[in-house]
Amino acid sequence: MEQTGEKTAFVVGGTGETGKILLQMLLEKNAFKQVASIARRELENKDNAYNNLEQVIVNFDKLETDHADAFKGYDVGFCCLGTTKGKSGTDGFIKVDHDYVMAVARLAKAGGCKHFVLMSSMGADAKSGMLYKKIKGQVEEECKQVGFEKLSIFRPGVLLVDREERRAGEGVFRFMLKPVAWMFPTLITTPIEMVAVAMINNVQSPSNQSEELLCNKEIHNLATVK
Repeated sequence: MEQTGEKTAFVVGGTGETGKILLQMLLEKNAFKQVASIARRELENKDNAYNNLEQVIVNFDKLETDHADAFKGYDVGFCCLGTTKGKSGTDGFIKVDHDYVMAVARLAKAGGCKHFVLMSSMGADAKSGMLYKKIKGQVEEECKQVGFEKLSIFRPGVLLVDREERRAGEGVFRFMLKPVAWMFPTLITTPIEMVAVAMINNVQSPSNQSEELLCNKEIHNLATVK
């Protein structure tokens, strides 16, 4: 794999479940000479897990007016931002999953980011009649227009995670998916640890494609690369 120890990276969405795992793995692997979390709040440094992490606190509603400097000087950007309509309402979902993500992408490009890694979702489709899939698809298409040297879009299936924040119905849903995940692991489910490993492997061993779309099966396969 390509050595990335001289590169710098930021993670947006590091306070979420997948983002936290990604940050932990990036720091454990020492894959970058500098790793930053750009977030709305600071991560609690339990057991000194984030001693080597630069934490940059921003107001996402004022990213492009007040925080352009926060995105300068990084080679790689990982974007794991996301919420749900159930948690944030329709307007809040669009603001986070579209407006914030696109502001991050534009600022990252302007700041010198060469490789942008976007966490999207299975079924993303800008022409979909379903809001969630439509917004995810629109963001994918708009990120392609930003002009990164390399854009990697990840479309994991249903994320398998024991959330710190419990959401109504999720426990039952995950329980129902367990036999499916066991019999057909690459069909519709993806453990968040697998997403994080695949993202890191993608950066450490990049393809020669300027744009790539990694669906659930590709994510599973990439996560097993040594």
